[in-house]
Amino acid sequence: MKTVTSKDGTTIAYDQWGAGPVIILVDGALQSRAFDQGMAQLASMLAHRYTVIHHDRRGRGDSSDTLPYAVECEIEDIEALIDEVGGPACLYGISSGACLAFEAALALDGRVTRLAMYEAPYNDDSTSKQRWQQYTKELAALLAADRRGDAVALFMMLVGVPAASIDGIRQDPIWPLFEAIAPTLAYDHIALLGEDAGVPVERAARLTMPTLILNGAESYPFMHETAKTLASAIPNAEHRTLAGQTHEVAPEVLAPVLAEFFAMD
Repeated sequence: MKTVTSKDGTTIAYDQWGAGPVIILVDGALQSRAFDQGMAQLASMLAHRYTVIHHDRRGRGDSSDTLPYAVECEIEDIEALIDEVGGPACLYGISSGACLAFEAALALDGRVTRLAMYEAPYNDDSTSKQRWQQYTKELAALLAADRRGDAVALFMMLVGVPAASIDGIRQDPIWPLFEAIAPTLAYDHIALLGEDAGVPVERAARLTMPTLILNGAESYPFMHETAKTLASAIPNAEHRTLAGQTHEVAPEVLAPVLAEFFAMD
């Protein structure tokens, strides 16, 4: 593990693999180096051609946090990593981490040369927007009351985990890790995705770098529509659907796709 100090004094912990052009991997909600859902495996598969960085986003794992939270601070964290390992860098983000990678690419144009996004959970469906507004309202209330476990359960039910299964999941050894970083759900879902989580088409049109928009063929149906909308809005974007993949994409499927895309000049 290595560390870097961000602009506001927050310590950002990270792992580093390989040598070559820099790729920074950006986690989604409730993910960290301790629970990365395949990021370490993905990094090892890319390390033969690239310098790969996987960090604990602020408020998670071995990274510290500085309040109040702002998306701009997480962008500064990515900028600090680029400075530390030598830029420019390519960014890959998954789920809400793709939303952060998108924001960083917009803000750090020239320092981010390529962007890949897997299933950013924007959604333009009107019913889904109403559900999202209710979810974020309940999430904010639970976190304000320091009911971290209930906040994690609320998120899990949002993404389709049956309520009847939550009690069993709470007994899993991983649950304390989720509770520890539960406040970061507000970072991803309230600050990053906003009040309705709609696709940010006007801002996407401002992206200048080559961008790869990915979704899984077996994932939530709205992810395909979101990917198409994003790819249509971004001037220099490519859209690919990965056969057989769900929201939890397999590293062995994803790695060659990213390796090819990030190698293009």
